[in-house]
Amino acid sequence: MQYYLNGFRGGDPDLRDAAPCRREYGAFAPLPETVDVLIAGCGPAGLCLAAQLSQFPEIDVMIVEPKPGPMEKGQADGVNTRTMEMFQAFGFGEQVKRESYWVNQTTFWTPDPQRPEHVRRIGRVQDVADDSSEMPHTLINQARIHELFLDVMRKSPKRLEPDYGWSVKDLSVDESTEDHPVTVTLENTGVNAGTLQTVRANYVVGCDGARSNVRKAIGGMLHGDAAHQAWGVMDILANTDFPDIRQKCIVASKSEGNVLILPREGGYLFRMYVELDKLNPDERVASRNLTSEHMIAAANRIMAPYTIDVKEVVWWSVYEIGHRLTDRFDDVPDDQRDARHPRVFTAGDACHTHSPKAGQGMNVSMQDSFNLGWKLGHVFQKRAAPGLLHSYSAERWLEAKRLIETDHKWARIMSAPPGESELDGTDVPRVQAQFIENLEFTGGLAVKYEPSALIGQPTHQALATGEVIGKRFHSAPVVRVADAMQMQLGHVAEADGRWRIYAFAAAKDSAAPGSAIHRLADWLERDPASPVMKYTRPGEDIDAIIDVRAVFQQTFDQLAYEDMPSLLRPLKGRYGLQDHEKAFCTDHKGAGDIFDMRGIDRETGCMIVVRPDQYIAHVLPLDGYGALGDFFDGVLLPAR
Repeated sequence: MQYYLNGFRGGDPDLRDAAPCRREYGAFAPLPETVDVLIAGCGPAGLCLAAQLSQFPEIDVMIVEPKPGPMEKGQADGVNTRTMEMFQAFGFGEQVKRESYWVNQTTFWTPDPQRPEHVRRIGRVQDVADDSSEMPHTLINQARIHELFLDVMRKSPKRLEPDYGWSVKDLSVDESTEDHPVTVTLENTGVNAGTLQTVRANYVVGCDGARSNVRKAIGGMLHGDAAHQAWGVMDILANTDFPDIRQKCIVASKSEGNVLILPREGGYLFRMYVELDKLNPDERVASRNLTSEHMIAAANRIMAPYTIDVKEVVWWSVYEIGHRLTDRFDDVPDDQRDARHPRVFTAGDACHTHSPKAGQGMNVSMQDSFNLGWKLGHVFQKRAAPGLLHSYSAERWLEAKRLIETDHKWARIMSAPPGESELDGTDVPRVQAQFIENLEFTGGLAVKYEPSALIGQPTHQALATGEVIGKRFHSAPVVRVADAMQMQLGHVAEADGRWRIYAFAAAKDSAAPGSAIHRLADWLERDPASPVMKYTRPGEDIDAIIDVRAVFQQTFDQLAYEDMPSLLRPLKGRYGLQDHEKAFCTDHKGAGDIFDMRGIDRETGCMIVVRPDQYIAHVLPLDGYGALGDFFDGVLLPAR
């Protein structure tokens, strides 16, 4: 983390300098008449987007929530490894690691052949495969995640706060104007319930759940099916003789259904997903009047001969599995995409729903808005044309479809009685076999965006076989040259809307003048065709939009820091202070060699271009100047 660039200031380094024009919040402060972006819903998707946009002082953001205040407990709790990587970019990944439960192993229990009415453990699986991510799979209260995003917002230049007690009732888009064309009708849900107020916005993002009024206003519908199976979920404090209660467990009984156990943070709390009743095709789960007592009784039947003595039910709910998807995630029909740009978007449950047992709902919702956030930032900063916003629906709809297809299969297997699943008869039980097959998916690591203006062709993929174009940048250990600091290379990327170019040096390249790294850095810093020169505006720091880092194969003590090109030692900020954190080398203490771990060609090296949302946009040779320029020409607008 860097600070003091523009002068010394004591106190919390996460507290950003306040923007001069920011909104006042308070009991009697009026709502704004116009905003740049209005976000509906303070769930994970909405808060992730608000936290991202709050980093741009030039964007006026408003986020509304029908509830009277922030969430306190319950709902989602699983944070997969991909989301943990994203949390690191927002600055609170280490805090979540400290406070959360880490899922290390998953155990599987099935009926005992000798006593089928009893369950027995039949297998264990390492929950996060070795070197699939530097981050753990964690479990933590969703409300705590909300608070961490809210903290990012409060400390941002805009000092952004939610407007509680307001919901989006309706909206309309005036296609004849560019001046705040979306008119939003807000309805008060608090003290003045029913009071209406109008706000005009440039863009609206509906993160308002499966019954989304934003989605309905743009004609969106959720299509799909339901499994007609009631499940209960409860967070409890309890004693039990079940031996694996502090491990993630999937328990399948012979005839009573299934239980999923998830230990929670703090050492005592745990969550149980309990299979309850089958529903008739025309029946809703609410008609059964199921309670937490029904869940506790069912759990004891399923887990026999073990018992659970519940001391406190912290939170509980009953739900029905549904897999549904909208046709698009914005307000532009397919036949109009060449004629106009999106003004209204949906994210999270507003555009896709699925089973909570795969642990993807909250994670995918946040990845939706993380994808959208930097694109809105680029458009507002006039770094990219509004056409960039079409890519949000194109990229995220396909990933939601893949998620639902995988989750649909997982939900069927979870609910199928022993002997009635398509995976029965294999060497391992059906649930364990599917769990192993799904590890990349459940980690959030299977997302792969297809070639487009934002994703290059895999022409030079062989230069970095372990950094797959279209997938997220896979971090690995490095050492910072200037101070011999061991760290993860991916952790230099913050949620700040900037692109990254990681230049990996060839075997004998030490950045001396005339070397490939030196030539690349000089071209990027000085040539008018360079994307750094083309897209960095007068008066901005040289890494304001494209952040260039280099990684060498020598150890830090074998490199002459004074020979590094000036782009890797740039002068920045009000005082022109030198940035010493651009050059890295291989780890010399046994944590791993990034070149070997990520299949980077040692003889030639390469460039890896990474988007602001941490996905790999391109892999190019170190002398691929023209291809690099052409790629950015297809995304960014030249600086004025």
